[in-house]
Amino acid sequence: MSILELTDVTCSYITEREAMLALESISFSVEEGEFISLLGPSGCGKTTLLSLIAGLLVPTSGQIKIDGQLQPTSEKGANIGYMLQQDYLFPWRTIEDNVTLGQKIRGDYSPQSLKRALNWLEQIGLGDKKDHYPNQLSGGMRQRVALVRMLATDPSLLLLDEPFSALDYQTKLKLEDLVFSTLKKANKTAILVTHDIGEAIAMSDRIILLTPRPGRIHRTFTMPQEIASALPFEARSHPSFNELFQLIWKEMEHVETNT
Repeated sequence: MSILELTDVTCSYITEREAMLALESISFSVEEGEFISLLGPSGCGKTTLLSLIAGLLVPTSGQIKIDGQLQPTSEKGANIGYMLQQDYLFPWRTIEDNVTLGQKIRGDYSPQSLKRALNWLEQIGLGDKKDHYPNQLSGGMRQRVALVRMLATDPSLLLLDEPFSALDYQTKLKLEDLVFSTLKKANKTAILVTHDIGEAIAMSDRIILLTPRPGRIHRTFTMPQEIASALPFEARSHPSFNELFQLIWKEMEHVETNT
């Protein structure tokens, strides 16, 4: 079942100086439990596409459906989780208060939802940090808290906008494994924006490569099952990994120089 459907989505910006076409005729669907990565050169509209899916922007033309409902015109709005490069934790709130903030904003806070949030916190190894404040945690721990805050509202679709890019490489690799295993265990559907080809291969079921602005879908790569089902760290060691990396790298170079 398709949890997300985009049909001929186009987005233009109008400024005082010019009208700019950011995305053009984007069409794809995402099945429940799939992990999709968006790759492409800087400025090709990857983050704009996430903003459209989240309902933060409205397409100039085309339509977006989440769980069969038009976005962003549904009455309550789709339950979407958003995880960014920065964790944006409130420094004056405890970790428990931070991870339950989304529940409170949505009006879903209850003893049951609190238990769900604290259970997620326990699962990612931070159960003993619930009464701490963000400045008492490392960068990797803060990103794990941001992950729990996103999962605590039980979203049907997760949007990940380069959530690991500000971390050191070792922490990034560990967090990739944690996020991947957590989402697969919960059968969550996710879309990741990244500039890192290796990260996209290691974490995804499919990779969608966009052209330079205006962003169009140039090609979609489906990962072999043995890579798609492996933990990201293990996937990077698979014999087919380097071959896929070179294929996508050359395709990205071709797109950038011939578009």
